[in-house]
Amino acid sequence: MKLGIARERREGERRVAATPETVKQLAGLGLEVLIESRAGVSAGHADDEYRHAGAHIVDDLDPAGLDILAHVRPLELPTATALKRGAVTVGLASPSSELATVRALAEGGVTSFALELVPRISRAQSMDALSSQALVAGYRCVLEAAIRLPRFFPLYMTAAGTVPPARVLVLGVGVAGLQAIGTAKRLGARVSANDIRPSSAEEVTSMGGTFIKLDLETAEAAGGYARELTADRGALQRQLLAPHVADADVLITTAAVPGRHAPLLVTREMVQGMRPGSVVVDLAAESGGNVEGSVAGRDIHVPTADGKGTVAVVGLKDAPSAMPTDASRLYAKNVANLLALMTRDGTVAPDFDDDVIAGACLTHDGVVRHPPTAEALAVLAGENGTADSELADELANDPVKASENEGVV
Repeated sequence: MKLGIARERREGERRVAATPETVKQLAGLGLEVLIESRAGVSAGHADDEYRHAGAHIVDDLDPAGLDILAHVRPLELPTATALKRGAVTVGLASPSSELATVRALAEGGVTSFALELVPRISRAQSMDALSSQALVAGYRCVLEAAIRLPRFFPLYMTAAGTVPPARVLVLGVGVAGLQAIGTAKRLGARVSANDIRPSSAEEVTSMGGTFIKLDLETAEAAGGYARELTADRGALQRQLLAPHVADADVLITTAAVPGRHAPLLVTREMVQGMRPGSVVVDLAAESGGNVEGSVAGRDIHVPTADGKGTVAVVGLKDAPSAMPTDASRLYAKNVANLLALMTRDGTVAPDFDDDVIAGACLTHDGVVRHPPTAEALAVLAGENGTADSELADELANDPVKASENEGVV
C-alpha cells in the first residue's frame, strides 16, 4: 500500500507528518512511503535523509494514487475530493471548522482518522497528538514571554544589588499549562497557576508552582478536560483572578473547552491593571482567546491604567510550528503509532472493535462516525427543523470522544 506524505501548504505550517525515523518504522510495516520533495525541509529533514530511510521522493504527490495519506493540518477540500474510494487518511482534522471537508471525505468513501479524537486512555498515549503538540506550545509560550519581558526571570544577587525573580501566572493547567509552569520554573521565575479542575492543584505543586484556589473549581469532564463555567461563575472567576493578574509580571493563558470558543478569563481592564512592561501570552488566541482583545499572530500593546506604560498582549499563532523539528518528531510518532496499530502484513485494515481505532475514526464507508460531527452536519443540511447554527457549534468536534453531549457547568 502506498502511503503519501505531502508538503504542508497552509501558511505558517512548518511541521511534517513523517520524519526519517518514522519512515523506517512505516517501511518496516510493509508500506511503500512516498515523500513529496522538500516536505521536511522546514523541520530540518532533507530529501536525502528520507531516501536513505527507505522512502521514495516524488516531485508532486498525487492524492488519487495513494492508499494512505498522512497530514498535519486539516485537508483542503480539493485534496479530500481527489482521494480514491477506500483511501485512509490520518492527521489533525478540526471537524468543527472543516465540515465541508468532512462531508467530502464521507461522500467519497474515505476512511479518515482525526488525531483530535484519539481517546485519552493509557494505551493511546503514544498516539495523542493533542498532548504532544500542547507540550511544544507550552514550552514555546514561555520563551515568547521571556524574550519580551524587559527584566530577568531568575533571582540574581549581585554586588550591585538584588534582582528579584519574575512572577509568572499560568491560567489553565492542561498539558500546555503544566509545560509552561515547568519551563518558567527552570528559568528561575516564581510561578503560580489556576485551573477550574480540582485535580490540577496537585499537578501544579508537583511542577514546583503554587496553586491559586478560588473556591469555584468545578468537576472535570470525561478525559480530563475542563467543563465550561456559566456566565455568572465566569464573571466571578475573573473578579477573583484580578488581583493575581495585577501582581504578575507574565501572564500565560492556555485554557480551552473542547469543541467551543476559548473561555474569556482576562478582561482588558484586568490587563490594564498590570504593571508597565508586563507581558501576556494568550495560547488560546486562535480559538477565540482567553484574553479580551488578543489577536492571533499579533502583539497588542495595551496602555496601563496608571498611564505610565503598556502591557504587551501576545496572541500566539501556530505555536508548535514555531519549533517544527521537535514538534514534527513527536507528531510523526503519533501518526506512525496509530498506523502501526491498524497495519498487518503491509495492509492497513482498521479493526473497529478496537476502542482506539473506533474512537479516532471520523469517516468510514460513507458515514460520519463521530456523532457530534454527524449531528452538526445534519444541522447545517437542515435535516433537524428545530436546530440552528448555535447548536451546530455546540455539537461539532468534541475531542473527548463522546457519543453524547457533555454537560456544561
